[in-house]
Amino acid sequence: MRRFEVRRPRLPRTRTGRRRLVRAVVTVCVLALLPATWLRVTTDDRLRTTADVPRTDVAVVFGAGLWDGEPSPYLAHRLDAAVELYRAGRIEVVLVTGDNSREEYDEPDAMRAYLTRHGVPGTRIVSDYAGFDTWDSCVRAKKVFGVDRAVLISQGFHIRRAVALCETAGVTSYGIGVDDRHDVTWYYGTVRELFAAGKAALDAAFRPDPRFLGPREPGVGRALEEASARSAG
Repeated sequence: MRRFEVRRPRLPRTRTGRRRLVRAVVTVCVLALLPATWLRVTTDDRLRTTADVPRTDVAVVFGAGLWDGEPSPYLAHRLDAAVELYRAGRIEVVLVTGDNSREEYDEPDAMRAYLTRHGVPGTRIVSDYAGFDTWDSCVRAKKVFGVDRAVLISQGFHIRRAVALCETAGVTSYGIGVDDRHDVTWYYGTVRELFAAGKAALDAAFRPDPRFLGPREPGVGRALEEASARSAG
């Protein structure tokens, strides 16, 4: 029987070779961290809390998974922040954006049901069923739903990316990163963002079309008109 030996990579033997290797490793690390640095630098002045965010007509809540058809704990916390803003009169309309790519999985409807159970009228909730990722949600908020300015709600590890991409898409944005306990999901999300930052940088640079764009939808405008009529009445 022929034996195959696995050869281990050899480190350079010369001092010059080792220096080149170190420089290459440092260069790769710097390039990998550039997108995350871009997100931090461009969004520092856009992060707020539910207590000090400027009054804005529209809040955008990004999907974060379902458990047995109900919002996951992380998504529920995002929706709780939207409820708090609505009750405080700091927003008028909530745009819920998430994945409904298959019949048995419907994030926007689950988000809508949660909000209505917690006191947000159905007429103030607008659903985006094609928010397949953050870039798609931001572009559709602008081009499909006509949102020019919004409060974005997500977890802290994701909110900078959301703000940067929505700003790139033409939506003047403030971000609220809701608090969560630092469990396995939180650490996973934090690590994942290091890789997602690279995709965000590419989206911002090349501005691709969403997976599904579709025609303009008047839902946000109608909801704001309804809110204005109630205030006038």
